[in-house]
Amino acid sequence: MKLPSVAPRRRAQDDIDDALRHYLDEGGVELTLRFIDALETAFAHLRNHPSSGSPRYATLLDLPGLRTRPLHRFPYLLFYVEIDGCIDVWRMLHDKRDIPASLQDDWTPNG
Repeated sequence: MKLPSVAPRRRAQDDIDDALRHYLDEGGVELTLRFIDALETAFAHLRNHPSSGSPRYATLLDLPGLRTRPLHRFPYLLFYVEIDGCIDVWRMLHDKRDIPASLQDDWTPNG
């Protein structure tokens, strides 16, 4: 069985890059490497168990197929959908943000 690929959208990659800069500036290389490990572990989990993410925001915001996966030991949530054998990582948002507003502003199922 072929595992799905994980493909961050541009907005998700921008979110990841912002977090990397923040951790590098504020916590140094060691903390940044731990963040990268947490992100890689989350991506591996999504490849192996794509339907394991919470559908809470899909229900709350009427965004069909949207799932959420937290990063272990970091205050970020990955927002993704599974489309055509690919994990489409839509955003990575800090858990203290106004998540409903952020998601509704950007949601396009295939964009």
